[in-house]
Amino acid sequence: MTVTTTAPPLVRSLGDLLRQWRKHRLLSQLDLATRAEISPRHLSFIENGRSAPSRDTVLRLAEALGLELRERNPLLLAAGYAPVYRETGLEAPHMSAVRDMVRQVLAAHEPYPAVVLDRYWNRVDANDPAWLFGLGVAPRLLEEPVNLLRVSLHPEGMAPRIANLGEWRAHLLSRLRQQVTMTADPELARLYDELIRYPCDQPEPRVELPGPGEIAVPLRLRYEGRELAFFSTMATFGTPLDITVAELAIESFFPADPETAEVLRTTNWQAAVGSTRG
Repeated sequence: MTVTTTAPPLVRSLGDLLRQWRKHRLLSQLDLATRAEISPRHLSFIENGRSAPSRDTVLRLAEALGLELRERNPLLLAAGYAPVYRETGLEAPHMSAVRDMVRQVLAAHEPYPAVVLDRYWNRVDANDPAWLFGLGVAPRLLEEPVNLLRVSLHPEGMAPRIANLGEWRAHLLSRLRQQVTMTADPELARLYDELIRYPCDQPEPRVELPGPGEIAVPLRLRYEGRELAFFSTMATFGTPLDITVAELAIESFFPADPETAEVLRTTNWQAAVGSTRG
């Protein structure tokens, strides 16, 4: 299956952009106008270029469409307004509070693995126990930027060590497919099209159904003759106003059984990571 997008990245007309996003969200003019609290007549005039909306109206339409911050700036530019949301590198001095918060979360989660991802699933940061996920991975897959979906599912990545590869692969691809649908981002669509071509010798469930006693899809990873089992959670910033911050996500992995917890608690992660780097 190939995921395609319906919103081209470069469209000059505000009306065209709104119409494409509205159709992508399967909304009628009445639906969108109601959500944005404007009249359907006004929305029709905006889409046809007969009315110039205020900046507030453009932002309300973007909110009603469920657009992420990255997608809102093109609407503002098309309407003749300056972008509102900036994209700041994490290395910028005024982003120090964000860097400190991320590192505190990563450190506090030890001895369990945690990674920080950007919009495209590239690794931004990780704690020492996340070293587990890089074991046996081809060096070329660990060159920056390290894409964690590619590392997870590539036959030269983690895939040979994932005991439930079919189940975990279906879970990851489902998450990415939903992200493509929401953002219409062609780069994410290309990543999805790449990943689905990777081989998998296990059945991939079309629908995730719990087995006896299961509460979430686990990651089952082979490690030194054992099988470690993890659940994961994803955390994001609650009220971001910067594109970089809005697109950061921290995925934290927790042991799914006592044996995994014991291995993680008794491993000297700093020594393990140091020996690899040395």
